[in-house]
Amino acid sequence: MRIAVLGAGAWGTALSVQAARAGAEIALWGRDPARVAAMAAARENARHLPGVALPAGVRPEADAAAALQGAGFAVLAVPAQHLRGVIAGLALPPALVAAKGVERGTLRLPLEVLAETHLGLPAAMLSGPNFAAEVAAGLPAAAVVASTDAALRAEVAAALGTPAFRLYGSEDPVGVQVGGAAKNVIAIAAGAVIGAGLGENARAALVTRGLAELARLVVALGGKAETASGLSGMGDLLLTATGPTSRNTALGLALGRGESIAQALAGKVSVAEGVATAPALVARAAAAGVELPICEAVAALVAGELTVPAAMERLLARPRRDE
Repeated sequence: MRIAVLGAGAWGTALSVQAARAGAEIALWGRDPARVAAMAAARENARHLPGVALPAGVRPEADAAAALQGAGFAVLAVPAQHLRGVIAGLALPPALVAAKGVERGTLRLPLEVLAETHLGLPAAMLSGPNFAAEVAAGLPAAAVVASTDAALRAEVAAALGTPAFRLYGSEDPVGVQVGGAAKNVIAIAAGAVIGAGLGENARAALVTRGLAELARLVVALGGKAETASGLSGMGDLLLTATGPTSRNTALGLALGRGESIAQALAGKVSVAEGVATAPALVARAAAAGVELPICEAVAALVAGELTVPAAMERLLARPRRDE
């Protein structure tokens, strides 16, 4: 199997390493030719995944068309806000989207963006509780491949899965996408709670209520309620909201300590997707008639319209209700 991975960040690189481990040949595309050349020479992505050697089966490539040549499917691992721009005009084989978020402006989920740019293309979504460095290291992990195309789900699982990287199928791409988007937003809130010194009780309560928000939106957009309790919902949320290396939790910690959004983002190499996703997710939910109080507070927080103490005061002042 030949696979093209578009996106040479930490996750794209980790998936390339994992695919090579599973026996595939990979062309790993990055947008910066100088960094791609450095990766090819050092056999390492020193910027995004230092210390992880690129297997012989991974070929760094600066030309997207060349990377796609002869590929059985493409893994789209660029940030959600850049997905449309990267794939526009490319002749894609069946695609596995590994980007999580909601596109600003259009309020589209990743597979919806792909459907607009490549009408009728077979596509699937990859999501789950996965830190890139751990997947690259071969540590045990599980993820979900979601698509209405059963043959594509099976193909992806066979090409990427190994005993240590267990892939489950799902027929609910909508629910899986919503989980991947919402968990980043809720993780910012969870980090802010800890950064502000509000305690583990508060974080646990917030994450639990955040999961309820996520589940409501999944159902409203046509997904299945049970998807929110699976790997792409509760599993990914637990990891992202509690893992010390989570980019979104780290951002929330900084905001909770009193840093501005500009200070919290300064000097960061990797993208905290929750920042761009928060207002888009809230707008998409509002259009569907779904209230997301925690996500709304995060959107106001990252916009600089609300402080962490004010956000917590707003949430705690909400009317009492049955769970």
